[in-house]
Amino acid sequence: MSDGLRVAAISTIYYARSHADAILTKFMKGMSTDEGFFPPEVELVSLYLDHVLESDIGVGLARQHGVPLHPSIRRALHAGDTKLNVDAVLLIGEHGDYPWNERGRHMYPRRYFFEQIAGVFAESGRVVPVFNDKHFAYDFMDARWMWDRAQALGIPLMAGSCLPLAWRNPWLEHELGTPIEEALAVGFGGIEAYGYHTIETLLCMIERRQGGESGVVAVQCLEGEEVWAARQQGQWSGELAEAACQAVEDRAEGRMEEVAKKPAVFLIEHADGLKSAALMLDGCVQQWTYACRSQGQVLATECYLQPDGPGASFGYLSRNIQRFFQTGQAPYPPERTLLATGIIDAAMNSRHEGHRRIETPWLDVAYKSYTELPERPRGTRPSGASLHRDAPDLLLPWRS
Repeated sequence: MSDGLRVAAISTIYYARSHADAILTKFMKGMSTDEGFFPPEVELVSLYLDHVLESDIGVGLARQHGVPLHPSIRRALHAGDTKLNVDAVLLIGEHGDYPWNERGRHMYPRRYFFEQIAGVFAESGRVVPVFNDKHFAYDFMDARWMWDRAQALGIPLMAGSCLPLAWRNPWLEHELGTPIEEALAVGFGGIEAYGYHTIETLLCMIERRQGGESGVVAVQCLEGEEVWAARQQGQWSGELAEAACQAVEDRAEGRMEEVAKKPAVFLIEHADGLKSAALMLDGCVQQWTYACRSQGQVLATECYLQPDGPGASFGYLSRNIQRFFQTGQAPYPPERTLLATGIIDAAMNSRHEGHRRIETPWLDVAYKSYTELPERPRGTRPSGASLHRDAPDLLLPWRS
């Protein structure tokens, strides 16, 4: 049952298993987690789609669930009125027919979307919570503009992906104030889109270290043989990488140098002296994983997501978004996403500029981690309703 909160959705595109499907469909049909299936507690009342292509499913789903489509962001937020007429906004600026620039950045219009949303807030004299899917923008200057605009207007923000809400095997959650001497995360897939996920996986763990996150002073991207040379030079830890990969149940056999396709690493220097790394080993692993050294002990965990569709990991994300809409309080710091946006931007710039080390004084994003756990799985693999589609009348396994 809806609690009366009215939500507008602003999305680039809406096809099967897109991020719009993974999130917005749950705000119409319901949300599956290990603990059960949960009907939405808020009401999706309007939808704007930037473009509708042949693969679209959003128009039909919106019609089926009585959600009006609007030809502009402004009208979607007005939702039948002449001013802001919703209580929260879902901004899904992922996927769609947009170009890549010369730096390998997929040019999603997230800043434009947010600029329009903030404009409606300004002219209406009222703000509501906004969830921004994944990183804020493909360019950190745009992301910083969005952040500063939100601060100026007092817009409550939540951002990021479902990686921080993944199943962890074995369970590992650092206590606040844990000493961390070095750390890395290992990921796979496209260097930009999945590189962001790898950075986010890293940050959500190390932000809980002694003193909290201090910001980042330099970033460098290396590729190919330079990745292994950097290991030899002690720029990232081979021991931690081996521990991280060993935590992945379904990893490739063989040495990482032999099985990794197009290896890359982002070397990250933090203001407090910590050196961390995001290691991209496509072909070696097909899940994300993390390892650190704390008080001389190596700790590692696999961050597991269902590999075959927008499943319950997005169910947990949607539950946290819903709670954010209801309370106005983000379950984890949005500064994490701002910093991750800046790191991936610097890494891609480093890559484009001959893999040089880039000093980043503008990434002085210091923050503390949460004190209360967000809603998330505590098991090592999906179970219960997480194994089924997100509708009570469609309880079919994703692998069917």
